[in-house]
Amino acid sequence: MLPVIALVGRPNVGKSTLFNRLTRSRDALVADQPGLTRDRKYGMGRLGPGPYVVVDTGGLSGEDGVDLLMEQQVRQAIGEADHVLLLLDAREGCTGGDAIIAEQLRRTGKPVTAVVNKSEGLSRDAAANEFFSLGLGEPKAIAAAHGQGVHGLIVEVLESLPPVEMPEELPEGIQIAVVGRPNVGKSTLVNRMLGEERVVAFDQPGTTRDSIFIPFVHDDKHYTLIDTAGVRRRARVNEVIEKFSVIKTLQALEQANVALLVLDAQQGVGEQDANLAGHILESGRALVLVINKWDGLDQGQRQQVREEIERKLPFLDFATHHYISALHGSGVGDLYRLVDRAYANATRDLATPELTRLLELLVQEHQPPLVRGRRIKLRYAHQGGKNPPIIVIHGNQTEHVPSTYRRYLVGRFRRALKLSGTPIRLEFRSGDNPYEGKRNKLTPRQIQKRKRLKKYVSRKG
Repeated sequence: MLPVIALVGRPNVGKSTLFNRLTRSRDALVADQPGLTRDRKYGMGRLGPGPYVVVDTGGLSGEDGVDLLMEQQVRQAIGEADHVLLLLDAREGCTGGDAIIAEQLRRTGKPVTAVVNKSEGLSRDAAANEFFSLGLGEPKAIAAAHGQGVHGLIVEVLESLPPVEMPEELPEGIQIAVVGRPNVGKSTLVNRMLGEERVVAFDQPGTTRDSIFIPFVHDDKHYTLIDTAGVRRRARVNEVIEKFSVIKTLQALEQANVALLVLDAQQGVGEQDANLAGHILESGRALVLVINKWDGLDQGQRQQVREEIERKLPFLDFATHHYISALHGSGVGDLYRLVDRAYANATRDLATPELTRLLELLVQEHQPPLVRGRRIKLRYAHQGGKNPPIIVIHGNQTEHVPSTYRRYLVGRFRRALKLSGTPIRLEFRSGDNPYEGKRNKLTPRQIQKRKRLKKYVSRKG
């Protein structure tokens, strides 16, 4: 499983800034004001030698009057974590609140690293010496806002953790993660696909507590179904036993080849459905959108559900929409065909001549915009990876390609290559200009012409 790193500390010490730096995103709200982060926020770590999960938490004051709900969220994050980073403020120095939080962390028995943030402009020894008194080993001085020391910190933390454990001896085949909110029918769908009561299905949210890996064979093909715990809004996660559900679901997505995002047609598309869809899109997994409990709706309600999906999940336009009733089995048998097709498209080999010819046609049909009076030129394309398909496009000024033109290329590539069921990622690369920084040497004739022009201009003046 992926390692989990939790960020804790007093308010306004830079936890969200470090979260954004580690995830290479701007997902966490950052401002020079304490108390902005209240709930736990999860993200996939992109900085460092390997993948991991980062959990951002609200600030703890270390005093008796601390917000109990926020403290509960932080305690759950600590319980989920394999390693805890205690963020400290080099500008304020070691406070009584830091000492109280450090004492609480020592009692958990979790590995803890004291991280002294905002150390820019200070020597590392001067910034860290004051925090040895916390008894958490050698403090690490960083500047999260500028990225100083962050890479070395995360490398050291990941090296201290045990290697990532994968499921034991899973047979070769397509790994299918079944994800969704609680009580949308995930376990019922898994049982229906397997043809037996393999997992507990009950009309109560939170029946499934952990991710369950179930290898099986269907029509002489190997599959592994991953039944995950339902991910509810963090404010509603109260039971201690439920606190791992988000982490387990994110880890299951990292191990899966194809995700089945199960929606409840009778409840509609909620905020948490959109959040889960965003995680699937970020992970790059092939996707089939499964709308369950479809049999109990009339024509008007069905049309309303379709319009709601298009309105709230427009970024999943690549996914096939499949309508089923897991309880009665209608439409479930077709899921294998859709999963096979999505996986085949995600792992397909794309020929360089075909991609280049297609790129030329798309550019002729709709030219890239001008940048400072110069046209962006896209010259050729080739495949850069699979699952999801990565198309690498070479040209000049590619760093200025706008997002609207990227979406145009992705949509047309998908339509022309028939890559339904999988996201497509584009990578743009610009060649080095051999004449950059070099002045053009004038010929003797050009020099004489310049002198005559100067004389002419001076006479006119």
